[in-house]
Amino acid sequence: MFSPLTKALSLQSYRTINLQTRTDAWLRCRRWYCSDKDDVDDVVTRIKISPIKRTNESIEKKRARLIYQSRKRGILETDLLLSGFAAKYLKKMNEEELEEYDSLLNELDWDIYYWATKNFKTSPLPKKWSNSKLLKQLQEFSENKEKEILSMPDLSKY
Repeated sequence: MFSPLTKALSLQSYRTINLQTRTDAWLRCRRWYCSDKDDVDDVVTRIKISPIKRTNESIEKKRARLIYQSRKRGILETDLLLSGFAAKYLKKMNEEELEEYDSLLNELDWDIYYWATKNFKTSPLPKKWSNSKLLKQLQEFSENKEKEILSMPDLSKY
């Protein structure tokens, strides 16, 4: 999938950066570079981090955390979509729906965006989310039928 030149260039730049920071990213990159499966590069395996297991979290604290995680994703398109969705629906969600939303927020930003906008060619929808009422609600919200200009909602809406 990647040409030897591409791998050599990325490996070289990765090595330079990480020798200074002393992280194990060099080792991960080395494993990627030396892999026998050149035609299969599972990006998700390389970048996805397991979510933190939270126990005894009150519902108020969970809502506050989910609001923050909806607003501060890192990709503007997903930030706008999820923060507006959270402002509109988060107060009404019960414990089970909050758990499902929390699980959705553990997915990669671009995947959430593509699933919400029904762009399944770019990012296929996993079976886990195929019957999700919450995702269907997010998809309806992302259609923006009111043709509203999206901006970060005022925190008082939460």
